Amino acid sequence: QEQQQQQQEQQQPTTPCPIYLYTGRGPSSAAMHLGHLVPFLFTAWLQKAFQCPLVIQMTDDEKFIFKGEYAGERAGDGTGAEPNRTGDDLDRFANLTTENAKDIVACEFLEDKTFLFSDLDYVGRMYPNIVRIWKAVTVNQVNGIFGFDGGSNIGKIAFPAVQAAPSFGSSFPNVLGGGGGGGGSVANAATLACLIPCAIDQDPYFRLTRDIAHKLVPRHHPLQGKPALIHSKFFPPLQGAQGKMSSSDANSAIFLTDTPKDIERKIKTHAFSGGRDTKKLQEELGADLDVDVSYQWLRFFLEDDDELARIGREYGSGSGEFWSTGAVKAKLVQVLKELVAEHQERRSKVTEEVVRKWMTERCIVTSA
Repeated sequence: QEQQQQQQEQQQPTTPCPIYLYTGRGPSSAAMHLGHLVPFLFTAWLQKAFQCPLVIQMTDDEKFIFKGEYAGERAGDGTGAEPNRTGDDLDRFANLTTENAKDIVACEFLEDKTFLFSDLDYVGRMYPNIVRIWKAVTVNQVNGIFGFDGGSNIGKIAFPAVQAAPSFGSSFPNVLGGGGGGGGSVANAATLACLIPCAIDQDPYFRLTRDIAHKLVPRHHPLQGKPALIHSKFFPPLQGAQGKMSSSDANSAIFLTDTPKDIERKIKTHAFSGGRDTKKLQEELGADLDVDVSYQWLRFFLEDDDELARIGREYGSGSGEFWSTGAVKAKLVQVLKELVAEHQERRSKVTEEVVRKWMTERCIVTSA
């Protein structure tokens, strides 16, 4: 035990980490699914491996800009509980931030090294960098990358700068630099390098960011301000590559609120199979692993690499314990039931008070 403790102490960094992690979530629904979870699980692993600070952006502003609605009858008429409310649904996206934050906190990040923030709450700190990005990027560039046109609201054109701003440590003077507030940090937020684990669909934002990054940092920044990205692999929906994983289609994904019965039913009924039509063909040809959703999902969630390799060999050749689609689906059901149950147990302990603590602006960089 003493030897193990010494090894752990040797693994701890002796100087402040020169990088920080940045990822995020657009809160569009109360229930997150496994596709949303993958980048967060990956980010949590990276944070523990690097023992580095992490900032998580909740883009409630973006979701309102793109999906918000206005209804005149919702506006206050001077009476009732909310006499002066507006007719839009901005508050709904702010509330979804809290619900999604509970799932994110349950991913077991390092609390003392993690800052979770809502754009609606924190944008003031980032505003100087947002203005710098606006100055550096033209409307034609944004329209060319994201496909906006003259019919797009101005918020859509302006938002990429809001997502780009957390790529620069100077957007977090107190969180990553101590801000002179007695946090004990000796880190210089402006020169920290940023690593962004994210899904591949977020890449256009950060290609734009990398093009103008040098304009937002001092000359001695180690990467001239450019954030580095690491993408999680494509995570197929239950219907296969031709389908779409969507919060509006309950059968396209496994949600973090699903019961064990839900998980078993969805996998057995809706998971696209790469197996053959008959037992004879399956034993002769084996399954097409590239299109089989159950096998592809096991690549993400089965921890035992040796077992995964064995499943691939047997299912791909139509032999052994996992020769059939049914056996592979049964294994996936077992893995997902355990994963979701453990997540639900952790989430049940995350109260709104806990979320507020994680979202409190504070220094998350410690000195040696």
